[in-house]
Amino acid sequence: MKTLARKLCSPVLNMFEQGNEPYSYKPLNRTVLNVVGALFMVLTIALIIIVPASLAGKWIPIGIFGCAGLVCLIVGGLGSDRAVSKIWGSK
Repeated sequence: MKTLARKLCSPVLNMFEQGNEPYSYKPLNRTVLNVVGALFMVLTIALIIIVPASLAGKWIPIGIFGCAGLVCLIVGGLGSDRAVSKIWGSK
């Protein structure tokens, strides 16, 4: 199941898993990345529920927070150690 999910999410994962440079990985980084992704998704859902549908400008923060949360959850859940350290900027 994980290999199928990695195939589906490969466009996102490939951006962060490329490179040969050394990296510094800590398991806490993955945990924090998953928590941040979950918080962004909660914020996205809250915006969808709370902000009235008549406001056209609500879709901008929903799109930004939703994409950020989705990328964090994909990299945190399916990404390699290199991808997690690259998203944090650890070298």
